[in-house]
Amino acid sequence: MNNNSSLSHRKEEPEDGILYIVGTPIGNLNDISQRALNILKKVSLVACEDTRQTKKIMNKFNISNKLISFNKHNSLIKIPNLIKDLKEGKSIAIVSDAGMPGICDPGEDITKSVRSQGIDIICIPGACAAITALVSSGLPSSSFVFEGFLPRKQSERDKILLEISKNIKTTIIYESPKRLKKLLKELFDFCGGNREIMVARELTKKFEEHIGSNINEVSESFKDKEVIGEVTIVIKGVNKKKDFNLDKLIIKKDLNELINAGLSLSAASKYLAKKNGIKKSEIYNLI
Repeated sequence: MNNNSSLSHRKEEPEDGILYIVGTPIGNLNDISQRALNILKKVSLVACEDTRQTKKIMNKFNISNKLISFNKHNSLIKIPNLIKDLKEGKSIAIVSDAGMPGICDPGEDITKSVRSQGIDIICIPGACAAITALVSSGLPSSSFVFEGFLPRKQSERDKILLEISKNIKTTIIYESPKRLKKLLKELFDFCGGNREIMVARELTKKFEEHIGSNINEVSESFKDKEVIGEVTIVIKGVNKKKDFNLDKLIIKKDLNELINAGLSLSAASKYLAKKNGIKKSEIYNLI
C-alpha cells in the first residue's frame, strides 16, 4: 500500500485494506450522508467510540454490521489489532459518538498510527460542531483557532485563556454544560465584558440554541439557567486598535499576579515589557 497513492477516483464501495474516517451527525440523524451509510453498511467492521450511539444510526437506517468498541480507554490496545486487520485486507470504518473522528477523540491516534504503516485512509466528510457553530455565529470565519476542550489544570487553562485574550483570530472552544458558567467567568476575567462571543447549544437538535452578544450579556443569559446539552463557544478575536484599553487591563492583571507571586516590581515590569513588546516605562504607568 502506498501512502502517496492517488485517492481522487476511489470506488463508492469499500476497498480492502482501507481505513475510512466516517463523519456522523452531531444531533439530527438525518444529516448523515448516503456515502457514509454505504460505507457503514459494507465495510468489514465498524470501530465505534460508543457502540450504543452508533447502533442508533444503524437501526434508524436498517444497517447491520459488526461493531467493536474503540475509545480513549482501550485505543492503545485496539490500534495494533486494527492495523493487523487492515494489513490482512479488511476494510474498517472509524466513527465517533458525534461528528468527525479525530476531533477531540482517539480517531487522531489511529489515523497517525495507520499513516505511519503506509496504509491508505479515506475520509467520508460529515458534520462538525466547531464549524457548524462558527459559520452560524456571524463572527469572522476566514481565520480561526480551534482549542477543543480547555485543560482542567488551572495553570495550563490560564495560559490558553491569556492567548485567547490577545489573539486577533476567532477562537472556538468545546465545553461541558456543567462548566460553562465557570468558563464565561474566566473569559470575562481575561477578555473583559465587551468581547463578542456566541454560545451554541444542542446544535442540529430539537432545542438548538444560539446566544450571541458580548461576554457580559451572554453570562447574564445563563446566570439563572440550568445548562444542558453539548456546548460550543465562538469568541471573536481582539481588535488591536479598539481593545488597547483591554490590553492594558490584562497587563495590569498580569503585573499584580507576578508581584503577588514574589517578583519585584522591576523584575515583573521587565518581564511583561519584553513579553508584550512595549517599554518598561509603559508598565510603570499602569500602576
